[in-house]
Amino acid sequence: MEMVSDRAPRANRLHDRPIVEAGSVPGYGAVFNAGLLYHEGTYHLFARGVRDGYRRNIGSGPRFLDYISDVLVLTSTDGRSYEFGYVLARAGASGVHCFEDPRVQRVQGADGEHIIMTYTSLPPHESGRPWRIGAHRLTWDAGRFHLDGATGQLLGPNDVANKDAIVFTLADKRVALIHRIHPDMQLAIFDDLDHLWHAGPDYWDAYMSDLDSHTLIRPTPGALGIGAGAPPVETDEGLLLFFHERRADGAYTVNLALLDKATGQLVSQLDQPLLEPELEWERRGDMENVVFVQGAHREGDIVYLTYGAADSCVGVATADVGHLLEALHDAA
Repeated sequence: MEMVSDRAPRANRLHDRPIVEAGSVPGYGAVFNAGLLYHEGTYHLFARGVRDGYRRNIGSGPRFLDYISDVLVLTSTDGRSYEFGYVLARAGASGVHCFEDPRVQRVQGADGEHIIMTYTSLPPHESGRPWRIGAHRLTWDAGRFHLDGATGQLLGPNDVANKDAIVFTLADKRVALIHRIHPDMQLAIFDDLDHLWHAGPDYWDAYMSDLDSHTLIRPTPGALGIGAGAPPVETDEGLLLFFHERRADGAYTVNLALLDKATGQLVSQLDQPLLEPELEWERRGDMENVVFVQGAHREGDIVYLTYGAADSCVGVATADVGHLLEALHDAA
């Protein structure tokens, strides 16, 4: 696949400051890596909020101690000014020790549309168990979203570190899961949403026995890893997949690929990032040099993106759909 960089598009930040600052929600420090759903005329951010009291670990082990994160919902009518609404999912409840990096997406099931939240389910550090993909269905009632605790599920193979999951419906109504078993992104296909939810060892054992054949995108040479960002954005020419890559220098960037609507397979991808950590609040925080895309919403010719910055706050940017598709066509 020939890559072309001289016409590479860029995402444009809407603000020179975060739309959600660290410490802006009472009881929480860092608020970042937010999924997005536009619903009933309102932007709903589903952000990872870290409870007050965590501290850096000066010894061996995890980077921080007493680090517990919940899912917070913030709302905006214009996509520029957000207000905290409520805690959607609290760590320690619904069988989840810690919620990280929520994505929220609409997925078609046999009984209609469902709103699905995927996230990284982090077990207690001392357990020695790997992180897994967690998933819950959400309901909408009385002007807010609710976590349907009875639907909680761990997706993917048992005892395998797995994260950065997004779920979407293909053109033939099958359901696709993009996930990350380090260092690549993989694509798993299911007959329907129920099949995804209840895929057992027979499915995953066969899948893992030939994992390479399910690889969707690999890191560029020298990069440390990649992972899905926002649920795909539909266009006439295919699905826009915004994803992150961790470069050899450790910085996270926002990148773009085009997927086939019928199969979920890669059509083309850009060789240059759409967004890199450049501003001070993207370069300095709980983790340096991070822009981590997790939400996307299309309105006409513009796609609106939400991203975590430096593991501390939330930024927003936009990009022109036509420009993105033109560049992806040139890269095919």
